[in-house]
Amino acid sequence: MFFACVALLGIVANTRAADAVTISIACSGVGQELEFCKGAAEAWARKTGHALKIVTPPNDASERLALYQQLLSARSEKIDVLQVDVIWPGLLGSYLLDLRPYAKGAEAQHFAGFIANNSSQGRLVAMPWFANAGLLFYRSDLLQKYGQPVPTTWGELTASARTIQDGERALGNERMWGYVWQGRAYEGLSCNALEWVASHDGGAIVEADGRISINNPRAVLALQAASAWVGSISPTAVLNYAEEESRGVFQAGNAVFMRNWPYAWALAQAEGSVIRGKVGVAVLPKGGGAGRHAATLGGESLAVSKYSQHPAAAADLVLYMTSAGVQKDRALRGSFNPTIAALYQDAEILQANPFMGELLATFTNALARPTTVTGTRYNQVSHHFWNAAHDTLSAKATAEQALARLEQSLKRISRRGTWR
Repeated sequence: MFFACVALLGIVANTRAADAVTISIACSGVGQELEFCKGAAEAWARKTGHALKIVTPPNDASERLALYQQLLSARSEKIDVLQVDVIWPGLLGSYLLDLRPYAKGAEAQHFAGFIANNSSQGRLVAMPWFANAGLLFYRSDLLQKYGQPVPTTWGELTASARTIQDGERALGNERMWGYVWQGRAYEGLSCNALEWVASHDGGAIVEADGRISINNPRAVLALQAASAWVGSISPTAVLNYAEEESRGVFQAGNAVFMRNWPYAWALAQAEGSVIRGKVGVAVLPKGGGAGRHAATLGGESLAVSKYSQHPAAAADLVLYMTSAGVQKDRALRGSFNPTIAALYQDAEILQANPFMGELLATFTNALARPTTVTGTRYNQVSHHFWNAAHDTLSAKATAEQALARLEQSLKRISRRGTWR
């Protein structure tokens, strides 16, 4: 079953020590993640004389989590080092090695919030690798052409997207869309929908005190606004888009605005990109009235399976790959946001990625998903949330109907409000 789900690529370094071992590491293939993961791991292998096995699990975060849970619950030794999403330490923590004895204080360099997020029952179960927050990418050349400002509210984005979309189609680009984002029924939609809801002052799905708050008029308004985009300024195909599908449309020059993670910046600016030098980055819009700018916290960490046969070597690989030198390289070449505060003062990083300095508060104050309060039941919560959002977007239910059903489902999951 394992080999049917993942592809393996063996990389063997020149062994320089009698105690050399083989370490397997799971790297996501989203965007440039596989390339950078593989490159840094190979550098570590050359340095240490150990051998590597690169594992590429499913790109879809939900499918990857399911695979991890399957392997870890079976106490599998197939993967030593796992790339884990920011929301997974609480779900997988009991299966992961405590890295604090191996880190020897290195964790103090990273954002305190990330270290707290990666701690479970006093154990440091993952080291931060890169930070993420939802951002608005826009075609600066098209906004200038049509005299449109960078939108600060969703209403402004909708109007601007419609104006430019219609104008470009009249000039012959029938493929032009106003706004692309992640609308597939998966964790990425939970991130988008949480931003819509929070930006309309509609709460956080489940509040810190355990109260289920999602069924409220502001959340209804947020989902109604988003559903109106589908087939209007967003293609109906957006309901099947994840990160790479939306980036593909934007980078082909066929979208005015895009919601995505920071990694898309380096790809947009790469040699040969048709939109190179034509892209700007801004905070996501806010809802009208009492709304606020809201960007979902994302990011990835590296963890070691408790069932690894070579925990010391695996932990050494994790500490190397999350070090300042490797994080700087990833920021320069791939626009991956560091998790080490000092790197945000690095002139080379800021020159390559101006938005990292300008939008630092967006990353440090990003909106956390309700993982802490819901604990091991977060995956169920998110699954019901993204399905409610998708039902609304696809017109299978009204926003009122979808959120009322969601509230009842969350009450059942929480045993009527008790999450612990």
